[in-house]
Amino acid sequence: MLTIDWLRRLCGLPEGGGGLFVSGGSLANLTTLAVARERLPEDDWPRAVLYCSDQTHSSVDRAARTLGIVGGRFRRLVTDAGQRLDPRPLTEAIRADRAVGLLPLAVIANAGTTNTGAVDPLVELANLCAKEDLWFHVDGAYATAAVISSRAAPLLAGLDRADSLVLDPHKWLFQPYDIGCLLVRDAARLESAFAILPEYLRDIAAAAGEINYCDNGLELTRRFRALKLWMSFKVFGLAAFRAAIKRGIQLAETAGEILREAGCWEITSPAQLAVITFRHRATPADPAAAEEFHRHLLDAVVANDHSLVTGTALEGRPVLRLCTVNPRTTDADLRESLDRLGRLAETL
Repeated sequence: MLTIDWLRRLCGLPEGGGGLFVSGGSLANLTTLAVARERLPEDDWPRAVLYCSDQTHSSVDRAARTLGIVGGRFRRLVTDAGQRLDPRPLTEAIRADRAVGLLPLAVIANAGTTNTGAVDPLVELANLCAKEDLWFHVDGAYATAAVISSRAAPLLAGLDRADSLVLDPHKWLFQPYDIGCLLVRDAARLESAFAILPEYLRDIAAAAGEINYCDNGLELTRRFRALKLWMSFKVFGLAAFRAAIKRGIQLAETAGEILREAGCWEITSPAQLAVITFRHRATPADPAAAEEFHRHLLDAVVANDHSLVTGTALEGRPVLRLCTVNPRTTDADLRESLDRLGRLAETL
């Protein structure tokens, strides 16, 4: 309870908010969206609609499917040039769905997408959800933790407006697996969504004022996930985590400088929240040839056995992606890795 409350306050949620530690962002998204669904009478669940962007993590697709929100009722909207959810087409989609008798339920915003580190316009989306009476969920499994850093906090303005949010301490708070976290503005909603008391559990029912976390989520059997995060904060202090997050952001910016200096790279999304994407200028324009080029390049990276860069796709074209969250990475490490990557690309 104490560690959850620390995270609640760091994220700006009010007194009365609460949360739960779970295995990771997938279960956290499923749990929070199940809580959101409770706003509707059960008979109306088949008409519920969820809205997110085409950059939203696939765990949200799985959560929607598990909750039975499928087909045209799970809407992935095209993002703007910065890979952010645009409130204008979102507003149009909400109103169009209402016009045909569907029930818009929740908007899932991103706070640091997996592909590019993009942050959706949280304040605008929060305002829209308030106006349209929708649940405002923020999936910040990767980057919500960056709110503790003065470098990142302005990018995450509006996080405190969320009805629910997700963060994974086993990402940018450097914890070992597994420890994901979900937070809700109104902690009582967790129990109202999940508490079930069969006769064989009555002996362990929580007394008034107590929290029994098995009543707040899907897991009955739970491990003590909070201990490692509590101990890390106590031993290292919040300042150490702030410095490490700042370092990760700086490393991605340094990578951008190195890529521009080299001249052989095209930056496809700028450094943001320690993520940068790029492609070699020799990448073929033909989609199939581009995929083959990137597959051979990534195979060569693995065979080189020096450092790892991953691949993804933006606007249907393959790109390379760096996520520079390790605070022990040096500028020299980064430069050597990108130099080697350039030399490998030139051999293809």
